[in-house]
Amino acid sequence: MAIVTNFSDLDLTKEYSYSDYLKWQFQERVELIKGFILKMSPAPSMVHQTVVNNLTGIFYINFRRKPCRVFQAPFDVRLPIPSAKKDTTVLQPDLCIICDESKLDARGCNGTPDLMVEIISPNNSKHDVHTKFNLYQEAGVKEYWIIEPNDKIILVYTLVNGEFIGLKPQVEGENIKSPLFPELEISLEDVFYKV
Repeated sequence: MAIVTNFSDLDLTKEYSYSDYLKWQFQERVELIKGFILKMSPAPSMVHQTVVNNLTGIFYINFRRKPCRVFQAPFDVRLPIPSAKKDTTVLQPDLCIICDESKLDARGCNGTPDLMVEIISPNNSKHDVHTKFNLYQEAGVKEYWIIEPNDKIILVYTLVNGEFIGLKPQVEGENIKSPLFPELEISLEDVFYKV
């Protein structure tokens, strides 16, 4: 496949691989889900970016002297999905934490991050709540946070025997405590500061 400079030149019914993805040089942001293209939303809202920045700062302080690394979108995660062909799922989570440095390379993460965070926007809620939930579960992500900034709610799912088990929804006035990283306890007021 040659370099593609216009999104409209792609066949959305065709299956693609990561090597195809690397040849796409257009403005639109896309994810590759089991070989199929999903066009991402335009630039995230100010509320979305505020939550990402708040959490990035909190995560950075918590993990800066530990082997784990924190990354925010745009950051490619090549996720191994057992039910899909190799190298056909490339996602850009809002935030992810990776504790195994061998999964990191010059292009992003090649493997399953330990923690994934998605912040729901009005036009992507089904993608984050359903599609990514299932992909992250199948790939073996140990912990998945779904953040709903309008209602200021955080849902935390932990992988137990290959299935995500949800904790009680966290709401304003509470602290979120990560089952995967017990030392990580965050006030929801800090997550939603200036939202």
